[in-house]
Amino acid sequence: MSVKRVLVTGSSRGIGRAIAFRLAEDGWKVAVHFAAARSEAEAVAKQLGGACLGVYQALLHEPSNAEKLWQQAINDGPLHAVVNNAGVYTKLDFAGSTDAEFQSTFARTMAVNFLSPATLVRCACRHFLEIGGGKVVNVASRVGHRGEAGASAYSASKAALLNLTRALAVEHARMNIQHFAIAPGWVETSMAREGMEARLPEILRDIPLGRMAKPSDCAAAVAFFLRDEAAYLSGTVMDINGASYLR
Repeated sequence: MSVKRVLVTGSSRGIGRAIAFRLAEDGWKVAVHFAAARSEAEAVAKQLGGACLGVYQALLHEPSNAEKLWQQAINDGPLHAVVNNAGVYTKLDFAGSTDAEFQSTFARTMAVNFLSPATLVRCACRHFLEIGGGKVVNVASRVGHRGEAGASAYSASKAALLNLTRALAVEHARMNIQHFAIAPGWVETSMAREGMEARLPEILRDIPLGRMAKPSDCAAAVAFFLRDEAAYLSGTVMDINGASYLR
């Protein structure tokens, strides 16, 4: 294809921002999505320059907004890939929380981390069938594979996202639609900063490579999946955790 166009959710900061810049280096035109940080999203767009397709806002705690986001982006031209990066993490005392805390945490986490991405993937796959193919990359997490105290809602949402990736890879294998996921461990982002500051020595002891991932490490994996070199892969999950968890 002469022009490669991709939607990256949550691309105003952190991992999503790094993904947007890395894909632009590879020649992709990037649709930038944000939830609340408009100034940061516009700064990303400015830095992307001609590689930016537009800036789109959507609150993904409501899955119907994911469909609206897709429609807004597709109205500006065809898309050949989508990267589901936007996510939320809220600690939860599973047994000790109030009923209201339990219900609200699970509802919001599953909506943002799984139901909205699934909605976007459904929209994307319908579009990909019309244009002859496409690629999906989901940003999951190491805790989608293993347990972590206080992260029941987050773990469940990311495990669901990983298995959606695998199921759709099989379902769409003959349709020229590829599905991938990355599963980062600790990454130096604002989402992880509170835990990093309080537990940095403990965290690093658990990582054989001796450091946390950088957003650019995650972006490099996403970029590989969207290249022609990954043409024979689908359903592949790339772990980015410094050898802290091996499957």
